[in-house]
Amino acid sequence: MQEFKKLVRDKIPDIIKHQGETPNIEILSDDKYLFELDKKLNEEVEEYQESKQLEELADILEVIYAICAARGSSIDELHKIREEKLDKRGGFSKRIFLISKE
Repeated sequence: MQEFKKLVRDKIPDIIKHQGETPNIEILSDDKYLFELDKKLNEEVEEYQESKQLEELADILEVIYAICAARGSSIDELHKIREEKLDKRGGFSKRIFLISKE
């Protein structure tokens, strides 16, 4: 038996069954789901930091989208807030590294 004890994508149990194995799963409560989403976000960020792969950035986005939905917000709301911050404070494209201020 191989243990995982982590939040996985929705189709993973079916993939495991298709491979001839039996998944042991639990459907999480709202509180546990949010907790596990936060853990999953950290996991995906770590994986991106190690690999620098675009695929890992896609995984991060998927977790962020799930967090928005679980917290009752929409992706459109998230994008609107991002755009407002971009307009007000700018982005990161100029590569500015602040050393100090006096």
